[in-house]
Amino acid sequence: MSKPGGTDTSSRVIQARITLKGTKPPIWRQVALPSNITLGQLHEVIQIVMGWMNEHLHQFVLRDKGLKPSPEEMAERLRQRTLDDAFLSRMSGTRMFVPRTDPMGGELDMDGEDEDAVTLQQICPRPKSKLIYEYDFGDGWQHVIEVQKIVAPQDNTDLPLCLRGENACPPEDCGGLWGYYEMLEAVKDPGHKMHEHYAEWLGGDFDPAAFDLEGVNAELARWRKPDGPRR
Repeated sequence: MSKPGGTDTSSRVIQARITLKGTKPPIWRQVALPSNITLGQLHEVIQIVMGWMNEHLHQFVLRDKGLKPSPEEMAERLRQRTLDDAFLSRMSGTRMFVPRTDPMGGELDMDGEDEDAVTLQQICPRPKSKLIYEYDFGDGWQHVIEVQKIVAPQDNTDLPLCLRGENACPPEDCGGLWGYYEMLEAVKDPGHKMHEHYAEWLGGDFDPAAFDLEGVNAELARWRKPDGPRR
């Protein structure tokens, strides 16, 4: 998959905030993205800026009641018997965008539209547009992606770029929000019955307030290269 970026003036710049839903204080990143970035590419960028390891499945969910088909369209679809997966998701006011390969490169057959066939601009065309990114269906990490503004590209600015952010990404496989906050409580309390377990599991100090903007952008720079690493 080719990667967007560089200083392509044919693309607008989308500034968006990515927030890990339910976290307090919020775990968030603000990013500048080329508007022609595909959702498949955006998945890789989110993995980098948030700090995930791409060890689990994911999907994008667009929730919009305006997506629901009209009675006339429904009647025509029923007559032609063309109720495909994409149309069925629209009936509930959602569109699902999914990968066609798993993190190990194997083929997937998930219900939904191909995330590599649609760009962020197509589904989030204006400020305040929102999209949900779900990662690790077991732990259930939901990220709210909200478009803040769309502007003309600036010369000599390579994209994607992380602008700012706060707080560390939870460790993989920590049990979702409930497990993460239980882990934090146990780690800071030597008397907690799970203190030694989590301390050993983490393998060292874990700072929930840590965020390395420079390190994230260095990894994005490596990713932008045509032969750069995939996530």
